[in-house]
Amino acid sequence: MQPFYIQTPTLPRLIHQEIKMHSKKSLGLAATAALRVTASSLASVCTSSHIQSALPLDAVAGITLDENSITANAVYNYSSEAGELWIGKSGLDFCNVTLSYTRNGLSNSTTNLWYWLPSPEQWEGRYLTTGGGGFSITSGEAGLANGIVYGSVAGTTDGGFGSWSNDLSDVILASNGTMNFDMLYDFGYRSIHELSVIGKEFSKNFYNASSLYSYYQGCSEGGREGWSQVQRYGSQFDGAAIGAPAFRQAFQQVAHLFSAIVEQTHDYYPSPCEMEKINNDTIAACDKLDGREDGVVSRTDLCKLHYSANASVGESYSCAAVAATSGFVKRQMAQSAEPAINGTVSAKAAAIANDIWKGMFDKKGRQFYISYQPAADFDDAKTTYNSATGKYEAAASGIGAQWVNYFIKEIATTELSLDGLTYDDLRGWILQGMQKYDSVMQTTWPDLEDFHDAGGKVVHFHGESDPSIPTGSSVIYHDAVRKIMYPDLGLNESYAQLHDWYRLFLVPGAAHCSPSSEQPNGPFPQNVLQSVIDWVEKGINPERLNATVLDGTTTDVDQKLCSFPLRPV
Repeated sequence: MQPFYIQTPTLPRLIHQEIKMHSKKSLGLAATAALRVTASSLASVCTSSHIQSALPLDAVAGITLDENSITANAVYNYSSEAGELWIGKSGLDFCNVTLSYTRNGLSNSTTNLWYWLPSPEQWEGRYLTTGGGGFSITSGEAGLANGIVYGSVAGTTDGGFGSWSNDLSDVILASNGTMNFDMLYDFGYRSIHELSVIGKEFSKNFYNASSLYSYYQGCSEGGREGWSQVQRYGSQFDGAAIGAPAFRQAFQQVAHLFSAIVEQTHDYYPSPCEMEKINNDTIAACDKLDGREDGVVSRTDLCKLHYSANASVGESYSCAAVAATSGFVKRQMAQSAEPAINGTVSAKAAAIANDIWKGMFDKKGRQFYISYQPAADFDDAKTTYNSATGKYEAAASGIGAQWVNYFIKEIATTELSLDGLTYDDLRGWILQGMQKYDSVMQTTWPDLEDFHDAGGKVVHFHGESDPSIPTGSSVIYHDAVRKIMYPDLGLNESYAQLHDWYRLFLVPGAAHCSPSSEQPNGPFPQNVLQSVIDWVEKGINPERLNATVLDGTTTDVDQKLCSFPLRPV
Protein backbone atom coordinates (compact mmCIF):
# COMPACT_ATOMS: atom_id res chain seq x y z
CA MET A 1 0.00 0.00 0.00
CA GLN A 2 1.10 3.59 -0.51
CA PRO A 3 0.49 5.81 2.53
CA PHE A 4 1.60 9.05 0.96
CA TYR A 5 2.05 10.27 -2.61
CA ILE A 6 3.77 13.46 -3.70
CA GLN A 7 4.21 14.54 -7.26
CA THR A 8 6.37 17.50 -7.11
CA PRO A 9 39.09 -7.08 21.11
CA THR A 10 42.77 -7.97 20.36
CA LEU A 11 43.55 -4.29 20.34
CA PRO A 12 42.73 -2.09 23.30
CA ARG A 13 39.06 -1.09 23.10
CA LEU A 14 39.54 2.62 22.39
CA ILE A 15 42.16 1.99 19.68
CA HIS A 16 39.90 -0.62 18.08
CA GLN A 17 36.97 1.82 17.97
CA GLU A 18 39.08 4.63 16.52
CA ILE A 19 40.35 2.41 13.71
CA LYS A 20 36.81 1.25 13.03
CA MET A 21 35.45 4.78 12.86
CA HIS A 22 38.07 6.05 10.39
CA SER A 23 37.83 2.90 8.27
CA LYS A 24 34.06 3.21 8.05
CA LYS A 25 34.23 6.87 7.19
CA SER A 26 36.67 6.23 4.34
CA LEU A 27 34.48 3.46 2.95
CA GLY A 28 31.37 5.63 3.16
CA LEU A 29 32.96 8.57 1.35
CA ALA A 30 34.39 6.31 -1.34
CA ALA A 31 31.04 4.60 -1.86
CA THR A 32 29.23 7.92 -2.13
CA ALA A 33 31.74 9.22 -4.64
CA ALA A 34 31.40 6.07 -6.76
CA LEU A 35 27.63 6.34 -6.60
CA ARG A 36 27.58 9.83 -8.03
CA VAL A 37 29.44 8.53 -11.04
CA THR A 38 27.27 5.47 -11.66
CA ALA A 39 23.85 6.98 -10.81
CA SER A 40 23.68 10.59 -11.86
CA SER A 41 19.98 11.33 -11.38
CA LEU A 42 17.03 10.51 -9.17
CA ALA A 43 14.92 9.50 -12.17
CA SER A 44 17.34 6.72 -13.09
CA VAL A 45 17.09 4.99 -9.71
CA CYS A 46 13.56 5.80 -8.51
CA THR A 47 11.93 3.06 -10.53
CA SER A 48 10.13 -0.08 -9.46
CA SER A 49 12.64 -2.23 -11.32
CA HIS A 50 15.63 -0.65 -9.57
CA ILE A 51 13.86 -0.86 -6.19
CA GLN A 52 13.12 -4.52 -6.85
CA SER A 53 16.75 -5.25 -7.75
CA ALA A 54 17.92 -3.49 -4.57
CA LEU A 55 15.68 -5.37 -2.14
CA PRO A 56 17.70 -7.34 0.45
CA LEU A 57 15.58 -10.48 0.21
CA ASP A 58 17.56 -12.42 2.83
CA ALA A 59 18.25 -9.57 5.25
CA VAL A 60 15.93 -10.87 7.99
CA ALA A 61 15.34 -14.57 8.57
CA GLY A 62 11.74 -15.70 8.73
CA ILE A 63 10.17 -12.95 6.60
CA THR A 64 9.41 -12.63 2.90
CA LEU A 65 9.62 -9.27 1.14
CA ASP A 66 6.78 -8.82 -1.35
CA GLU A 67 8.41 -7.63 -4.57
CA ASN A 68 4.98 -6.95 -6.09
CA SER A 69 4.05 -4.53 -3.31
CA ILE A 70 6.60 -1.89 -4.33
CA THR A 71 5.47 1.66 -5.07
CA ALA A 72 7.96 4.36 -6.02
CA ASN A 73 7.71 7.95 -7.15
CA ALA A 74 10.28 10.71 -7.42
CA VAL A 75 9.68 13.90 -5.46
CA TYR A 76 11.47 17.10 -6.41
CA ASN A 77 12.09 20.41 -4.66
CA TYR A 78 10.45 19.28 -1.43
CA SER A 79 10.53 21.67 1.54
CA SER A 80 10.70 20.30 5.05
CA GLU A 81 9.41 22.84 7.55
CA ALA A 82 11.31 23.17 10.81
CA GLY A 83 9.75 21.39 13.77
CA GLU A 84 10.52 21.25 17.44
CA LEU A 85 12.82 18.25 16.95
CA TRP A 86 14.27 19.02 13.53
CA ILE A 87 15.50 21.85 11.34
CA GLY A 88 13.91 22.87 8.06
CA LYS A 89 15.37 22.68 4.57
CA SER A 90 14.15 23.23 1.01
CA GLY A 91 15.19 21.94 -2.39
CA LEU A 92 15.10 18.30 -1.36
CA ASP A 93 14.76 15.55 -3.96
CA PHE A 94 13.98 11.99 -2.95
CA CYS A 95 12.45 8.68 -3.95
CA ASN A 96 9.26 7.90 -2.03
CA VAL A 97 9.09 4.11 -1.63
CA THR A 98 6.68 1.74 0.08
CA LEU A 99 6.77 -2.04 0.25
CA SER A 100 5.54 -4.83 2.49
CA TYR A 101 6.60 -8.17 3.90
CA THR A 102 4.96 -11.15 5.54
CA ARG A 103 6.13 -13.34 8.37
CA ASN A 104 6.66 -16.85 7.11
CA GLY A 105 3.86 -19.18 8.19
CA LEU A 106 1.48 -16.30 8.99
CA SER A 107 -0.46 -15.45 5.84
CA ASN A 108 -2.34 -12.55 7.47
CA SER A 109 0.72 -10.79 8.92
CA THR A 110 1.52 -8.03 6.45
CA THR A 111 3.87 -5.28 7.61
CA ASN A 112 4.30 -2.12 5.56
CA LEU A 113 7.56 -0.18 5.27
CA TRP A 114 7.98 3.37 4.05
CA TYR A 115 11.31 4.87 3.00
CA TRP A 116 12.40 8.22 1.66
CA LEU A 117 15.70 7.93 -0.21
CA PRO A 118 17.51 11.17 -1.11
CA SER A 119 18.62 11.70 -4.68
CA PRO A 120 22.11 10.31 -5.32
CA GLU A 121 23.47 13.86 -5.36
CA GLN A 122 21.97 14.63 -1.93
CA TRP A 123 22.65 11.35 -0.12
CA GLU A 124 25.40 11.69 2.51
CA GLY A 125 25.96 8.00 3.22
CA ARG A 126 23.44 7.79 6.09
CA TYR A 127 20.41 5.75 7.09
CA LEU A 128 17.89 6.84 9.79
CA THR A 129 15.14 4.88 11.55
CA THR A 130 12.38 7.03 13.05
CA GLY A 131 9.97 6.24 15.88
CA GLY A 132 6.42 7.08 16.88
CA GLY A 133 4.50 8.43 19.87
CA GLY A 134 1.75 7.37 22.27
CA PHE A 135 0.72 3.88 21.15
CA SER A 136 1.69 4.64 17.55
CA ILE A 137 4.87 3.11 16.14
CA THR A 138 5.26 5.71 13.39
CA SER A 139 5.48 9.49 13.13
CA GLY A 140 4.85 9.34 9.39
CA GLU A 141 5.98 12.08 7.06
CA ALA A 142 7.41 14.26 9.84
CA GLY A 143 10.01 11.67 10.81
CA LEU A 144 10.87 10.84 7.22
CA ALA A 145 11.33 14.51 6.32
CA ASN A 146 13.72 14.91 9.21
CA GLY A 147 15.92 12.23 7.73
CA ILE A 148 16.36 13.67 4.26
CA VAL A 149 17.24 17.04 5.79
CA TYR A 150 20.47 15.37 6.92
CA GLY A 151 21.14 13.64 3.61
CA SER A 152 19.90 10.38 5.08
CA VAL A 153 17.58 7.67 3.94
CA ALA A 154 14.72 7.64 6.44
CA GLY A 155 12.41 4.75 7.26
CA THR A 156 9.30 4.00 9.27
CA THR A 157 6.97 1.02 9.74
CA ASP A 158 3.28 0.47 10.43
CA GLY A 159 4.24 -2.38 12.76
CA GLY A 160 1.94 -4.78 10.94
CA PHE A 161 -1.08 -3.08 12.51
CA GLY A 162 -3.12 -3.14 9.28
CA SER A 163 -3.08 0.60 8.59
CA TRP A 164 -0.75 3.57 8.93
CA SER A 165 -3.40 5.17 11.13
CA ASN A 166 -3.72 2.19 13.50
CA ASP A 167 -1.89 2.11 16.78
CA LEU A 168 -1.19 -0.70 19.23
CA SER A 169 -4.51 -0.36 21.04
CA ASP A 170 -6.31 -1.13 17.77
CA VAL A 171 -4.68 -4.55 17.45
CA ILE A 172 -3.45 -5.64 20.88
CA LEU A 173 -6.58 -7.66 21.69
CA ALA A 174 -7.48 -10.59 19.45
CA SER A 175 -11.08 -11.11 18.35
CA ASN A 176 -11.71 -13.45 21.28
CA GLY A 177 -10.54 -10.79 23.74
CA THR A 178 -7.13 -12.34 24.44
CA MET A 179 -3.76 -10.64 24.24
CA ASN A 180 -2.20 -10.60 20.77
CA PHE A 181 1.41 -11.14 21.76
CA ASP A 182 2.66 -11.00 18.17
CA MET A 183 1.45 -7.40 17.97
CA LEU A 184 2.96 -6.69 21.38
CA TYR A 185 6.39 -7.97 20.33
CA ASP A 186 6.18 -6.08 17.05
CA PHE A 187 5.49 -2.86 18.91
CA GLY A 188 7.93 -3.59 21.71
CA TYR A 189 11.03 -4.06 19.58
CA ARG A 190 10.67 -6.44 16.61
CA SER A 191 9.18 -4.24 13.86
CA ILE A 192 11.64 -1.39 14.42
CA HIS A 193 14.50 -3.91 14.25
CA GLU A 194 13.26 -5.42 11.01
CA LEU A 195 12.68 -1.98 9.49
CA SER A 196 16.26 -1.03 10.36
CA VAL A 197 17.97 -4.17 9.11
CA ILE A 198 16.06 -4.06 5.83
CA GLY A 199 16.48 -0.29 5.50
CA LYS A 200 20.25 -0.36 5.94
CA GLU A 201 20.82 -3.14 3.40
CA PHE A 202 18.26 -1.69 1.00
CA SER A 203 20.03 1.69 1.15
CA LYS A 204 23.41 0.18 0.39
CA ASN A 205 22.02 -1.73 -2.56
CA PHE A 206 20.03 1.25 -3.83
CA TYR A 207 23.10 3.49 -3.92
CA ASN A 208 25.61 0.74 -4.76
CA ALA A 209 27.44 1.57 -1.52
CA SER A 210 29.55 -0.77 0.57
CA SER A 211 29.10 1.13 3.83
CA LEU A 212 26.93 3.72 5.53
CA TYR A 213 26.34 5.36 8.90
CA SER A 214 23.16 4.28 10.69
CA TYR A 215 21.14 6.38 13.12
CA TYR A 216 17.96 6.42 15.16
CA GLN A 217 15.81 9.36 16.24
CA GLY A 218 12.66 9.43 18.34
CA CYS A 219 10.98 11.06 21.32
CA SER A 220 8.42 9.82 23.87
CA GLU A 221 7.29 6.36 22.67
CA GLY A 222 9.80 6.92 19.89
CA GLY A 223 12.42 7.34 22.60
CA ARG A 224 11.45 4.03 24.17
CA GLU A 225 11.63 2.39 20.76
CA GLY A 226 15.12 3.77 20.34
CA TRP A 227 16.28 2.31 23.64
CA SER A 228 14.66 -1.01 22.73
CA GLN A 229 17.09 -1.20 19.81
CA VAL A 230 20.18 0.10 21.62
CA GLN A 231 19.62 -2.38 24.44
CA ARG A 232 18.90 -5.43 22.25
CA TYR A 233 20.92 -4.88 19.08
CA GLY A 234 24.15 -3.20 20.04
CA SER A 235 25.69 -2.84 16.57
CA GLN A 236 22.52 -1.84 14.74
CA PHE A 237 23.04 1.93 15.01
CA ASP A 238 26.16 4.06 15.08
CA GLY A 239 24.28 6.78 16.92
CA ALA A 240 20.92 7.56 18.49
CA ALA A 241 19.14 10.80 19.36
CA ILE A 242 16.62 9.86 22.06
CA GLY A 243 14.21 12.23 23.78
CA ALA A 244 11.98 11.79 26.86
CA PRO A 245 11.69 8.00 26.46
CA ALA A 246 8.46 6.37 27.58
CA PHE A 247 10.22 3.36 29.00
CA ARG A 248 9.11 1.65 32.20
CA GLN A 249 5.65 1.39 30.59
CA ALA A 250 4.04 -0.50 33.47
CA PHE A 251 4.82 2.52 35.67
CA GLN A 252 4.56 5.25 33.06
CA GLN A 253 1.03 4.66 31.82
CA VAL A 254 -0.53 3.94 35.22
CA ALA A 255 1.15 7.10 36.53
CA HIS A 256 -1.05 9.14 34.18
CA LEU A 257 -3.96 8.26 36.49
CA PHE A 258 -2.17 9.32 39.66
CA SER A 259 -3.09 13.03 39.65
CA ALA A 260 -6.81 12.28 39.38
CA ILE A 261 -6.57 9.85 42.31
CA VAL A 262 -4.84 12.57 44.35
CA GLU A 263 -7.83 14.83 43.70
CA GLN A 264 -10.23 12.04 44.61
CA THR A 265 -8.29 11.30 47.81
CA HIS A 266 -8.58 14.95 48.84
CA ASP A 267 -12.20 15.04 47.65
CA TYR A 268 -11.46 18.31 45.88
CA TYR A 269 -11.60 18.92 42.15
CA PRO A 270 -9.89 22.19 41.25
CA SER A 271 -10.57 23.97 38.01
CA PRO A 272 -7.71 23.89 35.49
CA CYS A 273 -7.45 27.65 36.08
CA GLU A 274 -6.70 27.18 39.79
CA MET A 275 -3.94 24.64 39.06
CA GLU A 276 -2.54 26.87 36.31
CA LYS A 277 -2.21 29.68 38.86
CA ILE A 278 -0.23 27.39 41.17
CA ASN A 279 2.04 26.40 38.31
CA ASN A 280 2.62 30.02 37.25
CA ASP A 281 3.46 30.97 40.83
CA THR A 282 5.88 28.04 41.01
CA ILE A 283 7.66 29.16 37.86
CA ALA A 284 7.96 32.72 39.16
CA ALA A 285 9.23 31.60 42.57
CA CYS A 286 11.77 29.05 41.29
CA ASP A 287 12.97 30.98 38.25
CA LYS A 288 16.04 32.50 39.96
CA LEU A 289 17.28 29.31 41.65
CA ASP A 290 19.87 28.96 38.88
CA GLY A 291 21.05 32.53 39.45
CA ARG A 292 19.32 33.91 36.38
CA GLU A 293 15.88 35.53 36.06
CA ASP A 294 14.47 34.62 32.65
CA GLY A 295 11.09 33.00 33.28
CA VAL A 296 12.63 29.54 33.06
CA VAL A 297 12.97 27.01 35.88
CA SER A 298 16.35 25.40 35.26
CA ARG A 299 16.69 23.90 38.73
CA THR A 300 13.52 21.92 39.35
CA ASP A 301 15.54 19.84 41.80
CA LEU A 302 16.09 22.85 44.07
CA CYS A 303 12.51 23.96 43.52
CA LYS A 304 11.26 20.59 44.76
CA LEU A 305 13.50 20.80 47.81
CA HIS A 306 12.64 24.33 48.86
CA TYR A 307 9.27 25.38 47.43
CA SER A 308 5.72 24.57 48.52
CA ALA A 309 2.50 25.21 46.64
CA ASN A 310 1.14 26.58 49.91
CA ALA A 311 2.67 29.89 48.86
CA SER A 312 -0.19 30.29 46.37
CA VAL A 313 -3.00 29.89 48.92
CA GLY A 314 -5.19 33.00 48.86
CA GLU A 315 -3.76 34.27 45.56
CA SER A 316 -6.30 35.36 42.94
CA TYR A 317 -6.83 33.59 39.62
CA SER A 318 -9.06 34.30 36.63
CA CYS A 319 -9.60 32.56 33.29
CA ALA A 320 -11.85 33.13 30.29
CA ALA A 321 -14.43 30.62 29.10
CA VAL A 322 -13.17 27.60 27.13
CA ALA A 323 -15.01 25.92 24.26
CA ALA A 324 -15.49 22.15 24.12
CA THR A 325 -13.29 19.95 21.92
CA SER A 326 -13.37 16.27 20.98
CA GLY A 327 -10.75 13.53 20.79
CA PHE A 328 -7.50 13.34 22.71
CA VAL A 329 -6.42 16.62 24.27
CA LYS A 330 -3.17 16.32 26.19
CA ARG A 331 -3.89 12.62 26.70
CA GLN A 332 -7.45 13.32 27.89
CA MET A 333 -10.32 11.84 25.91
CA ALA A 334 -12.01 15.22 25.38
CA GLN A 335 -12.18 18.80 26.60
CA SER A 336 -15.47 19.87 28.12
CA ALA A 337 -16.70 23.43 27.77
CA GLU A 338 -15.80 25.59 30.75
CA PRO A 339 -17.32 28.87 31.89
CA ALA A 340 -15.27 31.93 32.76
CA ILE A 341 -13.98 31.55 36.29
CA ASN A 342 -12.22 33.52 39.00
CA GLY A 343 -11.39 32.91 42.63
CA THR A 344 -8.54 32.46 45.08
CA VAL A 345 -6.30 29.42 45.40
CA SER A 346 -7.53 27.07 48.12
CA ALA A 347 -5.49 25.11 50.64
CA LYS A 348 -6.86 21.89 49.14
CA ALA A 349 -5.62 22.76 45.66
CA ALA A 350 -2.18 23.50 47.10
CA ALA A 351 -2.22 20.18 48.95
CA ILE A 352 -3.04 18.39 45.68
CA ALA A 353 -0.10 20.07 43.94
CA ASN A 354 2.28 19.17 46.78
CA ASP A 355 1.14 15.55 46.77
CA ILE A 356 1.57 15.27 43.00
CA TRP A 357 5.14 16.58 43.28
CA LYS A 358 5.85 14.23 46.18
CA GLY A 359 5.27 11.09 44.10
CA MET A 360 3.31 7.87 44.46
CA PHE A 361 3.04 6.18 47.87
CA ASP A 362 0.89 3.29 49.03
CA LYS A 363 -1.00 3.04 52.33
CA LYS A 364 2.11 1.62 54.04
CA GLY A 365 4.10 4.70 53.12
CA ARG A 366 6.18 2.95 50.45
CA GLN A 367 7.04 5.02 47.41
CA PHE A 368 6.33 3.02 44.27
CA TYR A 369 7.06 5.64 41.60
CA ILE A 370 8.07 9.22 41.03
CA SER A 371 6.03 12.07 39.57
CA TYR A 372 6.56 15.26 37.61
CA GLN A 373 8.89 18.04 38.67
CA PRO A 374 7.57 21.38 39.98
CA ALA A 375 6.94 23.81 37.08
CA ALA A 376 5.52 21.04 34.87
CA ASP A 377 1.92 21.65 33.81
CA PHE A 378 -0.71 19.76 35.77
CA ASP A 379 -2.02 18.09 32.60
CA ASP A 380 -2.95 14.80 34.26
CA ALA A 381 -4.80 16.71 37.00
CA LYS A 382 -7.03 18.43 34.46
CA THR A 383 -10.65 18.20 35.60
CA THR A 384 -13.73 18.42 33.39
CA TYR A 385 -16.67 20.74 33.91
CA ASN A 386 -20.11 19.20 34.37
CA SER A 387 -22.60 21.78 33.11
CA ALA A 388 -25.52 19.93 34.71
CA THR A 389 -24.10 20.13 38.24
CA GLY A 390 -21.98 23.25 37.75
CA LYS A 391 -19.00 21.42 39.27
CA TYR A 392 -15.62 20.15 38.15
CA GLU A 393 -14.94 16.40 38.19
CA ALA A 394 -11.82 14.24 38.06
CA ALA A 395 -11.03 12.79 34.64
CA ALA A 396 -9.04 9.68 33.78
CA SER A 397 -6.14 10.26 31.41
CA GLY A 398 -6.97 8.76 28.03
CA ILE A 399 -3.75 6.84 27.59
CA GLY A 400 -3.74 5.74 31.23
CA ALA A 401 -7.26 4.35 30.83
CA GLN A 402 -6.25 2.59 27.61
CA TRP A 403 -3.32 0.90 29.33
CA VAL A 404 -5.35 -0.37 32.28
CA ASN A 405 -8.24 -1.58 30.12
CA TYR A 406 -6.40 -3.08 27.15
CA PHE A 407 -3.19 -4.30 28.75
CA ILE A 408 -4.15 -5.12 32.34
CA LYS A 409 -7.84 -6.00 32.20
CA GLU A 410 -7.73 -7.06 28.52
CA ILE A 411 -11.01 -5.37 27.59
CA ALA A 412 -11.49 -3.11 24.58
CA THR A 413 -12.83 0.11 26.06
CA THR A 414 -11.53 3.58 26.74
CA GLU A 415 -13.92 4.14 29.64
CA LEU A 416 -12.44 3.84 33.13
CA SER A 417 -14.28 4.77 36.30
CA LEU A 418 -12.17 6.37 39.01
CA ASP A 419 -14.77 5.69 41.71
CA GLY A 420 -13.20 4.06 44.74
CA LEU A 421 -9.72 3.80 43.24
CA THR A 422 -6.82 4.25 45.64
CA TYR A 423 -3.05 4.58 45.44
CA ASP A 424 -2.81 0.87 46.27
CA ASP A 425 -4.88 0.06 43.18
CA LEU A 426 -2.37 1.96 41.08
CA ARG A 427 0.49 0.06 42.70
CA GLY A 428 -1.30 -3.22 42.00
CA TRP A 429 -1.73 -2.37 38.31
CA ILE A 430 1.94 -1.45 38.07
CA LEU A 431 2.97 -4.79 39.55
CA GLN A 432 0.68 -6.64 37.14
CA GLY A 433 2.12 -4.73 34.21
CA MET A 434 5.68 -5.46 35.29
CA GLN A 435 4.97 -9.16 35.59
CA LYS A 436 3.27 -9.35 32.19
CA TYR A 437 5.46 -7.06 30.11
CA ASP A 438 8.83 -6.70 31.80
CA SER A 439 10.79 -8.27 28.94
CA VAL A 440 8.98 -6.31 26.22
CA MET A 441 7.68 -2.91 27.35
CA GLN A 442 9.79 -1.84 30.32
CA THR A 443 12.87 -1.26 28.12
CA THR A 444 15.23 -0.47 31.01
CA TRP A 445 18.06 -2.97 30.47
CA PRO A 446 21.14 -1.05 31.69
CA ASP A 447 23.98 -3.24 30.40
CA LEU A 448 24.90 -1.55 27.12
CA GLU A 449 28.24 -3.28 26.62
CA ASP A 450 27.44 -4.44 23.09
CA PHE A 451 26.44 -0.94 21.98
CA HIS A 452 29.52 0.55 23.64
CA ASP A 453 31.89 -2.03 22.17
CA ALA A 454 30.45 -1.42 18.70
CA GLY A 455 31.40 2.26 19.06
CA GLY A 456 27.83 3.55 19.41
CA LYS A 457 27.01 7.06 20.63
CA VAL A 458 23.77 8.25 22.20
CA VAL A 459 22.45 11.69 23.16
CA HIS A 460 19.51 11.39 25.56
CA PHE A 461 17.52 14.52 26.48
CA HIS A 462 14.50 15.22 28.65
CA GLY A 463 12.59 18.40 29.50
CA GLU A 464 12.85 19.59 33.11
CA SER A 465 9.14 20.50 33.03
CA ASP A 466 7.82 17.44 31.20
CA PRO A 467 4.14 16.94 32.24
CA SER A 468 3.80 13.55 30.53
CA ILE A 469 6.90 11.48 31.37
CA PRO A 470 8.64 12.25 34.68
CA THR A 471 12.05 13.80 34.07
CA GLY A 472 13.48 11.68 36.86
CA SER A 473 12.77 8.50 34.89
CA SER A 474 15.60 9.39 32.51
CA VAL A 475 17.92 10.28 35.38
CA ILE A 476 17.24 6.91 37.03
CA TYR A 477 18.06 5.01 33.85
CA HIS A 478 21.19 7.04 33.09
CA ASP A 479 22.47 6.33 36.60
CA ALA A 480 21.67 2.62 36.27
CA VAL A 481 23.76 2.40 33.09
CA ARG A 482 26.66 4.17 34.81
CA LYS A 483 26.60 1.81 37.79
CA ILE A 484 26.30 -1.35 35.67
CA MET A 485 28.92 -0.35 33.13
CA TYR A 486 31.47 1.03 35.62
CA PRO A 487 30.86 -0.67 38.98
CA ASP A 488 34.45 -0.32 40.21
CA LEU A 489 34.93 3.37 39.44
CA GLY A 490 34.15 6.36 41.61
CA LEU A 491 31.45 8.89 40.78
CA ASN A 492 33.57 11.31 38.73
CA GLU A 493 35.57 8.57 37.01
CA SER A 494 32.46 6.59 36.04
CA TYR A 495 30.71 9.65 34.61
CA ALA A 496 33.84 10.54 32.66
CA GLN A 497 33.92 7.07 31.09
CA LEU A 498 30.17 7.09 30.42
CA HIS A 499 30.35 10.47 28.73
CA ASP A 500 32.72 9.10 26.12
CA TRP A 501 29.67 7.52 24.48
CA TYR A 502 26.43 8.32 26.37
CA ARG A 503 25.29 11.75 27.56
CA LEU A 504 22.06 12.87 29.20
CA PHE A 505 20.85 16.47 28.95
CA LEU A 506 18.03 17.93 31.04
CA VAL A 507 16.43 20.80 29.12
CA PRO A 508 15.55 23.86 31.26
CA GLY A 509 11.89 24.82 31.05
CA ALA A 510 11.08 22.27 28.36
CA ALA A 511 7.84 20.30 28.30
CA HIS A 512 7.24 16.93 26.62
CA CYS A 513 9.39 16.69 23.48
CA SER A 514 8.84 20.42 22.97
CA PRO A 515 9.30 23.81 24.58
CA SER A 516 6.82 24.82 27.28
CA SER A 517 4.31 27.54 26.41
CA GLU A 518 4.50 28.68 30.06
CA GLN A 519 8.29 29.06 29.86
CA PRO A 520 8.86 30.36 26.30
CA ASN A 521 12.38 31.61 27.05
CA GLY A 522 13.53 28.06 27.63
CA PRO A 523 16.09 26.80 25.10
CA PHE A 524 15.28 23.64 23.16
CA PRO A 525 17.71 21.25 21.45
CA GLN A 526 16.11 21.30 18.01
CA ASN A 527 19.11 19.80 16.21
CA VAL A 528 20.07 16.82 18.38
CA LEU A 529 20.52 14.49 15.44
CA GLN A 530 23.22 16.75 13.99
CA SER A 531 25.07 16.58 17.32
CA VAL A 532 24.93 12.78 17.17
CA ILE A 533 26.14 12.80 13.55
CA ASP A 534 29.07 15.06 14.44
CA TRP A 535 29.94 12.81 17.38
CA VAL A 536 29.88 9.64 15.26
CA GLU A 537 31.42 10.97 12.05
CA LYS A 538 33.76 13.70 13.30
CA GLY A 539 34.48 12.64 16.88
CA ILE A 540 33.03 15.86 18.34
CA ASN A 541 31.80 14.91 21.80
CA PRO A 542 28.85 17.21 22.71
CA GLU A 543 29.99 18.25 26.18
CA ARG A 544 27.48 21.10 25.85
CA LEU A 545 24.39 20.52 23.72
CA ASN A 546 23.27 23.27 21.35
CA ALA A 547 19.79 24.62 22.14
CA THR A 548 17.72 27.48 20.76
CA VAL A 549 14.97 29.66 22.22
CA LEU A 550 12.31 29.03 19.58
CA ASP A 551 9.55 31.33 20.83
CA GLY A 552 10.61 33.73 23.55
CA THR A 553 11.68 37.29 24.26
CA THR A 554 15.21 36.73 25.55
CA THR A 555 18.11 38.11 23.53
CA ASP A 556 20.18 35.07 24.51
CA VAL A 557 18.64 32.89 21.83
CA ASP A 558 21.46 30.42 21.24
CA GLN A 559 22.36 28.55 24.41
CA LYS A 560 24.28 25.43 25.41
CA LEU A 561 23.00 22.85 27.87
CA CYS A 562 24.97 21.19 30.64
CA SER A 563 25.50 17.44 30.42
CA PHE A 564 24.05 15.71 33.49
CA PRO A 565 25.02 15.49 36.34
CA LEU A 566 26.26 19.07 35.90
CA ARG A 567 23.52 21.61 36.61
CA PRO A 568 23.10 25.19 35.36
CA VAL A 569 24.16 28.07 37.59
